Amino acid sequence: MILCAGEALIDMIPEPTVSGGSGYVPYAGGAVFNTAIGLGRLGADVALFTGISTDGFGQLLEQALTDSRVSTDFLVHSDRLTTLAVVQLKNGHATYSFYDDNSAGQSLCSSDLPQLPDSVQALYFGGISLVNGPAADTYAEFATQEETRRLIMLDPNIRPGLAEDEAIYRNRLDRMLTVTDIVKLSDEDLDWLVPGPASHAEKIQAMIAKGPMLALLTKGAEGAEAFHRNGSTASVASEKVEVVDTVGAGDTFNAGALAKMQSLGILSRDALSDATEDQLSDVLAHAAKVAAVTVSRAGANPPWSDELN
Repeated sequence: MILCAGEALIDMIPEPTVSGGSGYVPYAGGAVFNTAIGLGRLGADVALFTGISTDGFGQLLEQALTDSRVSTDFLVHSDRLTTLAVVQLKNGHATYSFYDDNSAGQSLCSSDLPQLPDSVQALYFGGISLVNGPAADTYAEFATQEETRRLIMLDPNIRPGLAEDEAIYRNRLDRMLTVTDIVKLSDEDLDWLVPGPASHAEKIQAMIAKGPMLALLTKGAEGAEAFHRNGSTASVASEKVEVVDTVGAGDTFNAGALAKMQSLGILSRDALSDATEDQLSDVLAHAAKVAAVTVSRAGANPPWSDELN
């Protein structure tokens, strides 16, 4: 099983109304939630660990997980409100305003951490759940607690404007990187984490030096690259599709990458250490194909496995 640990929220996405104006429609979302949904639809054995509300939006989120074959066994329920992300779209590119104070997800604490069965092979962390405490500190503690037992993947999906204290945010991510096996970054993430004029290749090596053995770098329309500590590299061009919006693109890429690594038998620390360039190329190609379906339709709507054939 792959356990995704992080936020589940409601994306309020602008859509035309019958009166001709613009309104907001609620969609189940959140970076880590989207990756879990993507994995479930691709046929992976997956569960989500997060704080979730008992309100109407929380029920919508839980039903969406069930509908996409994601286990809800690790959800932590509370009567706090669901996090809302108000989405602004410009030329298909999404920006977000978050309403998260004292939410069900933000209030997750150490006492909520689960005891994991041996069937959990890998943990995935990321998104806004890592920005502010107490939930962010809880997830960081969870990663440290499990570092010797499971493979760990991290997509920080940087949101510096949300950080109550940028220094604390940076330090938390640095701590998590030391226990991470796979880090996925956009080019914008990389430039924030490693500021300065160095090339992206040099910055990637600086990230690997912090702990990960594999770094995946997504570059939007320019495709994606993989860099392994053992020297293996790979790259893939982006799939050519008509982009509707980019909501959930990176999250779905992560689902595709994790699902492919699992099918190739390299979703463990020992197996990943010997990953070949051909395997990394297969991972990138599958991740790009999955993400291309998502950007070709509105919202974070990952494909089912039969849509990829």
